[in-house]
Formats: sequence, structure tokens, C-alpha cells
Amino acid sequence: MYDVVALGEILIDFTPYGKSENGNILFERNPGGAPANVLVMLSKLGLTTSFISKVGADEFGKFLKETLDSYKVDTTGLAITDEVNTTLAFVHLQPNGDRSFSFYRKPGADITLEEKEVNYKLIDRAKLFHFGSVSMTNEPARQATLSAIQYAKDKGLLISYDPNLRENLWEDLKEAKKIISDSLYFADILKVSEEELLFLTDSSDYKEGTETLYRNYGISLIFVTLGENGCFFRYKDKTEIIPPYVVRAIDTTGSGDAFFGALLYKILEKSPIEEMNIEGLKSSVLFANAAGALAATKRGGIPALPDLKDITQFQEANHKI
Repeated sequence: MYDVVALGEILIDFTPYGKSENGNILFERNPGGAPANVLVMLSKLGLTTSFISKVGADEFGKFLKETLDSYKVDTTGLAITDEVNTTLAFVHLQPNGDRSFSFYRKPGADITLEEKEVNYKLIDRAKLFHFGSVSMTNEPARQATLSAIQYAKDKGLLISYDPNLRENLWEDLKEAKKIISDSLYFADILKVSEEELLFLTDSSDYKEGTETLYRNYGISLIFVTLGENGCFFRYKDKTEIIPPYVVRAIDTTGSGDAFFGALLYKILEKSPIEEMNIEGLKSSVLFANAAGALAATKRGGIPALPDLKDITQFQEANHKI
């Protein structure tokens, strides 16, 4: 059995790492991709995980598989192709640690995942299925993703969704909004940023926007990450804002994934979600906030993810445990 199976992108993040003698920016190769990051976070917290994705039969693809294996993420469902290269992303950092991306993905291996390559036996053995929208930007990966989600729903799995909107990966934002919105019907647990909440609901009001999502799509657990302002969450008709941990951010690339992985860890610990209470959710979000804050203090996605000891010690040091 697996605690969590995810489907989605895995790629190389080239992260800024100082400058050369000539004053040019140097980039460090780091493993990345939101669903992969979430799984590694869960694995570092002691859960069993498996990943469905696709990489190229190149040095980057080999590196990504070895990375997942090293963190005990099962790679049985990782397809490898010699027809296209592994997807690359260059990360551009602002002084405050915020980032933007330039993708080399026309195509990249992750979007060539076909429905017939999805290992449904892995989903059969899972408690929770996790996905995002980046794997739905192009065919055939879009259909592969939708088929896997439907399969997981039919099997009665708990389903978590991180839309992870990357506007420059979509050819048409109207199409993006429809596809991302249609996928909300499958979700039991949703994480969105402030920008994604506005994109999906046309509202920047946390209560109003999340109520729209709850009423229209039946999602009982919704989390809105607010960066340095913490996290707003809705559990059915109840809402709370949980304060952040203040750190000196170096690179926020993996922060949202660290947050969501840590949050799913706590939710699975306390499930079923129908029996969760607000106090338990508050402590879970605090734990997740700590994980996200710690990830922002290091470069890269996967390399920056903390473990249980790191998070616990950090919470104790900051008197929020």
C-alpha cells in the first residue's frame, strides 16, 4: 500500500547560484516539479509514496529518477522516453526570494505521458491521489491526467489538488480556466495561492472566493497560501487565518510544495476528513507553515525540503507548537 500516489510533472529547475568571474549568472541544477516535490516532502516525513510521470532518456531524466529513488519515492510509474528530452525550467529570483520561471518544454517529456502509460495498479494501492494542472496544459498528458483522476475518484480515494497555475505554459487562459475549474469537481482537498483564487473565482476576498469553491464544487477543505501573511483555510462553513513563521527567504521555489506535503501528512494522520475539527486543522496548518518557511531558507525545490526533526525543532524554537 501507498499513503500517496501522485501524477504530474518532474523537471530540472536551474536555480541562480551566484555569478561567474565575468559577472554572468550561474545556475545550479536542482530536481523539481510540484507533484514530485510534494511526494518527496511526504516521504521525508515517513509516508510511502509513488509517482506517475515521464522523463527523457537523458542525463537529466536519469538524475531525476535517481533523486526520487534516493528519497524512497517509488518510481515504478515513471516512464522513460528517448523521443523527447526532459523538461527544463530556469528560475529567476527577486531580492525577496520570490521567483518566476522560463520553461523549455516544446515538448518536454512530462507532457508526452500517454493514458496507456499510466500505471493504474499504483492508484489501486493508494489512500490519497494528488495532482496539479501543469500536466493538463497539453495532450497527451492532459487526457492521461484526467483518466487517472477519474479512476482515483471511482476507487473512492481521497483526492488533493494544487492547480499551480503557470500562465506561460497555457496557450489560452480561457481554456486554462475551464480545464482547471472542471478538475475541481474531483478534489476533496484544495490548495491555491491568492492569484489562483482570483483566477478561479474572480474574487480576491478569501471568504467569498473559498465559499464559491465550496458551494460550487463541494470541496470541504480549502487552503489559500498567503506567503509572508500565513494561510487562510476553510473547512466547510468555518474559516481561519493562521499566522506565518518569519524567516529570511532565499528561494521560495519549494515552499508551497513543502507546505502542502506537510499538510497532507497531517491530514492523513487525522483522517477521515469528515471527522476533523478546527483546532486540529489549526495545528496542522501551523506545522505546514513551518515546513514552507524552512523550505524558503534554502535554494532549490527538493533539496530545500525539511524533515520531521527540522520542522519540530523549528516550531519549538519559535514557540508555536
